[in-house]
Amino acid sequence: MRRWLFLFAIFVGGDASAQTTDGNVADFYRGKSLSIVVGHEAGTGYDFFGRTLARHITRHLAGNPAAVAQNMPGAGGLRAANWLYNVAAKDGIVVGVLAPETALKPIFGDAAASYDPAKFTWIGNMDESIATCTVSARSGITSVEQLIRREAVFGATGSAAPTSKFAYALVNFIGAKIKVVQGYKGSNDLRIALNRGEIEGACGPSHSTLKTQWKDDVDSGRIRVLVQFGLKKLADLKDAAHIYDYARSNEDREVFDVAFGPHVLGRPVLAPPGVPADRAAALRAAFMRTMQDAELLAETAKLGLEVRPASGPEVEALVARFASFPKSVIERATAGLHEKR
Repeated sequence: MRRWLFLFAIFVGGDASAQTTDGNVADFYRGKSLSIVVGHEAGTGYDFFGRTLARHITRHLAGNPAAVAQNMPGAGGLRAANWLYNVAAKDGIVVGVLAPETALKPIFGDAAASYDPAKFTWIGNMDESIATCTVSARSGITSVEQLIRREAVFGATGSAAPTSKFAYALVNFIGAKIKVVQGYKGSNDLRIALNRGEIEGACGPSHSTLKTQWKDDVDSGRIRVLVQFGLKKLADLKDAAHIYDYARSNEDREVFDVAFGPHVLGRPVLAPPGVPADRAAALRAAFMRTMQDAELLAETAKLGLEVRPASGPEVEALVARFASFPKSVIERATAGLHEKR
């Protein structure tokens, strides 16, 4: 499937690249400013990738517009997603960077999400990342089994955010005794709370966040990665348990695919529905060229990050895949990501 998607992306990407020479597209973007709306707080991994994109995409988009990153936090990115779909201009001058779980909320039955994921104009994905759960060294927690034996306090931003969902996943899927304390503003606040001893653990930080904003704490051992949630185990996190190690049946693995698979869309970039086809093609082509830009790659390499992009067509195909899971599997996965009443 992955190979087919790659070949399909090359075909579509080639056609899109040709369209970027269209004078009408260049005329539209020339002298304008592309808004890159980040649905999360400043200092988060989403903010880093959004601002990095803004610094480099202008050289690759027809008409060479300026680009400005803006933060629109709220409800784990839901505020920005609803705004992007229902309010933002649909002419190709606005794109967003959201958490993948936020972008896919309607597939999993979230009534507060007033948008259809399939109708967004998917530009691409900056990082095929994975989520993690972390603990502080001072907590004394060194294994998942300890979480099953004794209670631990984990911080989270809100019930709709990955910081809560992945913590509740450990509770509901493997029996961890985690008390989730919500109300933190973002991943940076969680990192500070871990170091202060206010909380013992925090879920949600992506691999890229651990390599940037949390790098010093992870390298020093003050914070350690306890669990990784990727579809495949990441060698770079070899000391962390893999959630699939705790799947007891094929059905469990399917549920885990639904619950944790969307995070492969680590840093999705999307535009409102209805963007004119030629501008959507230009944005997609510019995005993929930006992901190969030498200056961008040098910038991310200094931070120890790998850029693992996916094209707009690849992202569209993944969204369709998640929408195709049986209702029973989606319901079990969705229930497992929330606090049981």
